[in-house]
Order: sequence, then C-alpha cells, then structure tokens
Amino acid sequence: MAQARTGDHVKLNYTGKLDDGTVFATSAEANPLEFTLGNGTMLSAIEEAVEGMETGETKTVYVPADEAFGPWREELVQEIPKDSLPEEIDLEIGERLWVDQPGTDPVMVSVMDVSDSTVTLDANHPLAGEDLVFDLELVDVT
Repeated sequence: MAQARTGDHVKLNYTGKLDDGTVFATSAEANPLEFTLGNGTMLSAIEEAVEGMETGETKTVYVPADEAFGPWREELVQEIPKDSLPEEIDLEIGERLWVDQPGTDPVMVSVMDVSDSTVTLDANHPLAGEDLVFDLELVDVT
C-alpha cells in the first residue's frame, strides 16, 4: 500500500468537529478533499497527520485553537456607519461579506448586528477560538 509523502497528491475523507462534537464540515456527502501534501494549503496538524498514512487508514487529529484559526480577538469586531457600505449589500445578521481594506487584501467579515445607523462586523474566522477534532480517512495517494 502506498504511504502519503510530501509532494504526493492525496484524497482525504474527513469530518471536522468542534470539541463538543458538533460537526462543522464533512466530505461524507461530497467528494473527498484533494490537495498536495506539504504545499501549506491545509492546517499543519492535518498535513502532519496525513504524512505516512496508508490508503484506507483512518486517524483522529485534535487541533487546539492556537494551531487552527487562532484565538477570537475583540479588536477584529468593529461598528461602522451603515451608510459607508453600498446600499445593495444584504445586511442580515450572519451574512458573510468581503470588505476591501486600503493597502491590503480584501477581508471576509460576518455581520453581527445591524441598527438604523450602524453595522457591527466581525473579521474573526468563524472557527476562531475553537479547538477542533478531525476524523480522517486516506482515500488515495498519487
């Protein structure tokens, strides 16, 4: 059986859960996740876990918040004037928006609150501050 090594293209079935068991993502009803091992597109803890796995092997990986998406940071929450956003933007609580920042790449934010005059936006990753557990199954190595 082939073992996954850095540079290999791998296919991985996965279920991502919060520490309390709540599933936040899974490939169960979709195609396996495909990536090149070692190219840095995955959380390093997942890449490290997949390294050396054989096709068909399963593994559970615990990823603390600091190694996943970092701590939740209050300074990434801002209240801005509602009229500073284009009128055509859907401002429902929970909506995710791309916001342009001068001199940097656009940032994904979540709408936390909407009043008559202001909008509260959160630039934290939705999984920030969460310890994560991934159930992995290596499907293929090429």
